[in-house]
Amino acid sequence: MINLGIIGCGHWGANLVRNFSITDDCSIKYVSELSPERQKFVKEYYDEIDVISDNEQLFTDDEIDAIVIATPPSSHYKLAKESLLAGKHTFVEKPLSLKLSEAIELVNLAKDIKKVLMVGHTVIYNDSIEMVKDIINSGEIGEIYYVYASRLNLGKVRSDVNVMWSLAPHDISVILHILGKKVLSVSAKGLSYIQDKIEDVVYLNLNLENNINVQIHLSWLDPNRRRELTIVGSKKMLVYDDTSDERIKIYDKGIDKQNQYPYMGEYKNFGEYQLIQRAGDVVIPKVKLNEPLKKECQHFIDCITNNKEPMTSGKSALEVIRILEHAERSLYDSGKEIFLNNVL
Repeated sequence: MINLGIIGCGHWGANLVRNFSITDDCSIKYVSELSPERQKFVKEYYDEIDVISDNEQLFTDDEIDAIVIATPPSSHYKLAKESLLAGKHTFVEKPLSLKLSEAIELVNLAKDIKKVLMVGHTVIYNDSIEMVKDIINSGEIGEIYYVYASRLNLGKVRSDVNVMWSLAPHDISVILHILGKKVLSVSAKGLSYIQDKIEDVVYLNLNLENNINVQIHLSWLDPNRRRELTIVGSKKMLVYDDTSDERIKIYDKGIDKQNQYPYMGEYKNFGEYQLIQRAGDVVIPKVKLNEPLKKECQHFIDCITNNKEPMTSGKSALEVIRILEHAERSLYDSGKEIFLNNVL
């Protein structure tokens, strides 16, 4: 039985408490929370959990095997470091840190003390995303041309990080996971409307290997709640919509080049080929609708119990932070394209 301490029980922390409370082979001993209102919430619904306001008690209690951190992003590095130095397995909500150097330090520390360090890139645990990855790997979409994603909502507006650091980790982690390609360069432009110097709208551009371009639109100021990912390939096109019951749609659409008079693979003039628009069926595969967070919580416990590296390990999170750090440089340099050094 793995004994847990959870730091933070805000909106997302409450979801973690709910899921870990029903996860096999673990028990929540403490929830550390400063807000009296949130403390009352935990006491009302989970009377078996001790509610405290001092994180130190989690770090010093020898009965605590692992600590789950669900606090604002600016506190992740400090709390994760304290947790690891106390010899605890550690789960940190995304992003792992706001600086690549700090994230590398945490990954090396976890490796040195042989403890699990896992990051809450929850979308990776969505069965729909795994199906999208399988479809791409099967070759059904063909050569990937470009990808664009939208993560829009009206709120929740943060004051410690901008919308890119808050929302982009979801899309970046998914894109790296399903495409398996390196990001070569990034650029970003953003606008601050609500708070000075905290961008609530960001347009993020990633250039990947194989000439794949990715554009991500992020906003806290949009009338529509949107969680979409569109993948355009040489054979077909795919749309993943996290807000729809029809999560995945595969469109047999594209432009085919028909060579009427092939000669050594070349064309002598415009009349020797035709560009034909193709519009076939739309396939909506059946997807099992699971709660990704439940799967993620169980994975953390299983990795501790069986001494395995998590699918969203601290090491895997380094690339996400590296991309975000370079994108932030671009954001404050008029959207300049920044090339990534392949060495972490």
